[in-house]
Amino acid sequence: MSEARSEIRRQMSNDVRPWAMDQKPLASSTLRHFHGILDAQRAEILAQQSHVASSLDEVRHARDGEQDDEHDPEGPTLTAEWSRLTGLQDDAVRQLQVLDKALSRIEDRSYGFCTHCGQPIGRERLEARPVAELCIDCARLAETRR
Repeated sequence: MSEARSEIRRQMSNDVRPWAMDQKPLASSTLRHFHGILDAQRAEILAQQSHVASSLDEVRHARDGEQDDEHDPEGPTLTAEWSRLTGLQDDAVRQLQVLDKALSRIEDRSYGFCTHCGQPIGRERLEARPVAELCIDCARLAETRR
């Protein structure tokens, strides 16, 4: 195992710590930039969640009726549609939780720093994945643990 990988493992085994003392938080303009991106993603998920809730109401109403969709060869059953929509709803809740965590990190100015090793997360990584909590090295290491 390389020395760098050993160091990452050692750091990840330590308690989670804020950014390193010699690291400065991201500039206010950078934080505003990412706050805007995260807010837009949050608004999009809330809109999708509203649409899914409306669809669930329609399915709920259809299920309460006397429709026998289990023998309808033309489309998915109400049960299948209910399962699909509740899965989408659960995913939206999880995505909102992740976004809210990222927004909290912006508020406490720890955004942009790896939650495991405390090193800065690359700007390119944050642009690609604004909710990233781990630097690329810690993310790779976490992925190999799975």
